[in-house]
Amino acid sequence: MTTPMPPAAPRRPGLPAVVARYTVARLGLLAVIAALLLLAGVPLVISVLVGLIVALPLSMVLFQGLRIQLDAALAEVNERRSAERAALRARLRGDADQPAERCSGDRSQGESEPGRG
Repeated sequence: MTTPMPPAAPRRPGLPAVVARYTVARLGLLAVIAALLLLAGVPLVISVLVGLIVALPLSMVLFQGLRIQLDAALAEVNERRSAERAALRARLRGDADQPAERCSGDRSQGESEPGRG
């Protein structure tokens, strides 16, 4: 028999997934507005241009939840990159108090680089 696993903490979607969802939602809104204008007899180019102008403020209101998720994902990526940049700068300066985590590109201590003895 297998023991039941504890429920995992809910994972936030990554930045590419959030950007894709927000983009699809914005393009969908543009398509709906343009289609409504086309049904009203407005030429295609004009309906797409008006749709672009109208979709921007509407998306700010309609997709507020998606924008909040996008902001959170961007902030998370920014924090991670800042930490990585600070760790890299510390290693380049030769600071003794380097973080315990090593980048995936680092070699383990037992391995030597080719051509070095």
